[in-house]
Amino acid sequence: MVSGEYSADRLERMDAVLAGYVERQAVPGLVALIHRRGETRVTTLGTLALDGDAPMQRDTLFRIASMTKPITAVATMMLVEECKLRLDDPVDEFLPELAGRQVLKRIDGPVDDTVPAKRPITTRDLLSFTAGYGLVIAPPDTYPIQAAVSALGIVGYGPPDPAKLHTPDEWLAALGTLPLFHQPGEGWMYNIGSYVLGILVARAAGQPFDAFLEERIFDPLGMTDTGFHVQADKRDRLATSYAANPETGALEPTDKPDSSRWNSPPVFPDGGGGLLSTVDDMLVFGRMLLDRGRYEGRRVLSRPAVELMMSDRLTPEQKQAVDGTDLLLGGHGWGFGAQVITHADNIGLSPGTYAWSGGHGTTWWVDPREEMIGVLMTQTAMTSATGPTIFNDFWTTAYAAIDD
Repeated sequence: MVSGEYSADRLERMDAVLAGYVERQAVPGLVALIHRRGETRVTTLGTLALDGDAPMQRDTLFRIASMTKPITAVATMMLVEECKLRLDDPVDEFLPELAGRQVLKRIDGPVDDTVPAKRPITTRDLLSFTAGYGLVIAPPDTYPIQAAVSALGIVGYGPPDPAKLHTPDEWLAALGTLPLFHQPGEGWMYNIGSYVLGILVARAAGQPFDAFLEERIFDPLGMTDTGFHVQADKRDRLATSYAANPETGALEPTDKPDSSRWNSPPVFPDGGGGLLSTVDDMLVFGRMLLDRGRYEGRRVLSRPAVELMMSDRLTPEQKQAVDGTDLLLGGHGWGFGAQVITHADNIGLSPGTYAWSGGHGTTWWVDPREEMIGVLMTQTAMTSATGPTIFNDFWTTAYAAIDD
């Protein structure tokens, strides 16, 4: 890209910083994309696997994990616009498994020490992650509720899980045996809302969740490489995923293309973290949001719906999560399906930016103020120090290259 929007020297600095991660074997390779005011620049570095020589390509497939969540939110908002769902209606009609909830008196209390829910769970609660279920940020077995979750085999809060596969109905039935961790609407807790939304969308639309996404989002936007499994003729484009050994720091493979659990359609196409995608498909999705619901003249979602999604939906009280989960927000907000940056606290990610990352080593943002989209794809798990560090360095160098 040759443009006055960026400094050429500073773009080279961005590439050099990212290349350092590959040279240190913190990641085998990566694809980085920045798009601003209609111009796109892509950097590819390294290889698909540490022990291979196939280079990273612009069309490499990555497991995007929690970057699935904003896509699920868009699907939900489509049904809200059609009045098949309503933001503040109880979800009991479609999700009877979650009706008549009991609520823990204390997050660290006995599982049977509960009180009745003050009100039903709503679609808004699920979108804003305030429904009462969520990821407990604490060492294993700190709280009795963690043992109860583990006993149900839903420790990962949804497939893909090679040990125990649940259909959506089975998974929701298991979740429905647990009390809520807090009253609906009273606190933010990560993750579970998106898994439940995938089931809600399927039931409200009357078709499988993966089919709905294909028909209503992926096909209209031309996101031809996004889905819940990798087709056989694309398998050579799938990067190997890694996690750092906690003792040595060395990268160890967690999922290989020839034996990947993404090689077959999942039993549960989950809305929280199951998708594969490419930088260009995530660019297209971001461009639709940046253009307030339109893509190349086609209306996918209304402007008011997109603006609602991409604004902070949490009150100060809701941001004080019950178990420290609020640390994931970094002091910022949450819209529907992704984080909303509420204030400038670093170089990059302007206030109003809608962004989120994936646990397998991916990050994505849409910044209306700078008319900018960024996508970084690696496949080294964020559980290592590499994940957040490389993300921050990408954000910093991408924004530092702005030259206007």
